[in-house]
Amino acid sequence: MDIKTATAIRRLRLVSAPEAVSFLVLLVCSVLKRTTDFNAVPVMGIVHAVLFILYVIFWADAWNRTKWGAKTAALYFILSVLPTGGFFAERKLKREAEDAVIASRVRNEGIVNA
Repeated sequence: MDIKTATAIRRLRLVSAPEAVSFLVLLVCSVLKRTTDFNAVPVMGIVHAVLFILYVIFWADAWNRTKWGAKTAALYFILSVLPTGGFFAERKLKREAEDAVIASRVRNEGIVNA
């Protein structure tokens, strides 16, 4: 894995958890808006929108660089629209990055032609 691909995956990982948190907070704010006088939906809506747009941009970049199949790319996109999906995406991306580092080290040491 080259440095640009690793960076693309890292950016997607870094934005996935905050995007999931913002989605959950937005849902809570929506409930509070309807049950109390507290209305933070406009602010949280903007925060979540920015994070979601960043997630989609970083997702497209990672898909382009990693050459994921359609199923993998669709999985990461679907995880972005589920309330807690960003947490699962972050964990899966972390595992994928760690596996790529291990494979790279193995190739560099000449143990296997991976």
